[in-house]
Amino acid sequence: MSKKSYTVGQLAQDTGIKPVTIRYYEKIGLLPEARRSASGYRMYSADDHSRLVFIRRGRGLGFSLDDIRELLSLADRQQESCAGVDAKVEQQLEQVRSRLNDLRAMEQELERLSNCCKGGVIMDCRIIRTLSGEI
Repeated sequence: MSKKSYTVGQLAQDTGIKPVTIRYYEKIGLLPEARRSASGYRMYSADDHSRLVFIRRGRGLGFSLDDIRELLSLADRQQESCAGVDAKVEQQLEQVRSRLNDLRAMEQELERLSNCCKGGVIMDCRIIRTLSGEI
């Protein structure tokens, strides 16, 4: 029975990650070095596919590449406590909550600016004047 293998193009299409990004992940060690076919093409395994899905999902949750490297390292040690994973997720959650607070403040300021516009011409625009520091 043969194991599933992928070219970089097939892997890219299947995971939604661009080939250049897959090669970059390989270069920085997030993916192991791909084996080569007789004709020199990179060939990736089902394990590489799973690892890329992990990376894509981690990036979708806002984890940095360094965070993902750490999470992958933890995932590779199946018998250890998951306390390190829990801590990394809590840290990311705190960062997301902080960004949400910043976005709420930005929303309020934009609403304030939007409400101060009375129409007219740019020369009298309170939004432009506020952004310029005149008001």
